[in-house]
This record gives sequence, C-alpha cells and structure tokens, in this order.
Amino acid sequence: QVQLVESGGGLVQAGRSLRLSCAASISIFGINNMGWYRQAPGKLRESVAAVTSGGSINYADSVKGRFTISRDSAKNTVYLQMNSLKPEDTAVYYCFACPRVGTPCYWGQGTQVTVSS
Repeated sequence: QVQLVESGGGLVQAGRSLRLSCAASISIFGINNMGWYRQAPGKLRESVAAVTSGGSINYADSVKGRFTISRDSAKNTVYLQMNSLKPEDTAVYYCFACPRVGTPCYWGQGTQVTVSS
C-alpha cells in the first residue's frame, strides 16, 4: 500500500507560478512511474506529466515548456513546478504512483489549483 499526500495548491494570478509536492509513504526509488493528472470541472481527468524510475519524462502538450516534473528519491517526493500559469490550468491536481507495470496504481486525494485572469 502506498499513500500519497499532495500539497502546494492554491489561488494564483495568471502568469504566476506554483510548485506541487507529492509525498509518498514508502521509498519511491523503485516505483516504475509517478506523476500528475488533473481534472477540471465538467471535464475528464487528463494526464499532465509523468516520470519513470529510469528518468523518462512525458508532458501533455498543453503544459510543455511551462511545467517541470521531478522526483527526489531521498525525500520520497515528486514535484510539479508550474510556471506561466493560465486560467485553463485551473483544476484539481492528483498525484499517482504505479509501482510496477500491470499492477494497480495509487492516487493522492488531490489539491486544488485555481488560476485567476
């Protein structure tokens, strides 16, 4: 069982930055894939960014060049640095961890990010 606790959300003006953190209850060193999804009101949950244990990173096209994902195994934490925020980035952001391919993934409780214009 892996517990994930997100933090760092809030209300910011467009153009500003936020950094989300996702702290895991176990070592993340061997966790295959970790990252972030988001869900805006009335929309489906969408992938934002993910990073594998080998260091491969993927971003949604909508956040490329603005968001940066990183994982710190020493702190068992995954971060999402969000710069140049836009109102359309407003959503609840969920952290996930997929320990191994083909096994269930774990999810955090979500953290609200609201970007005002």
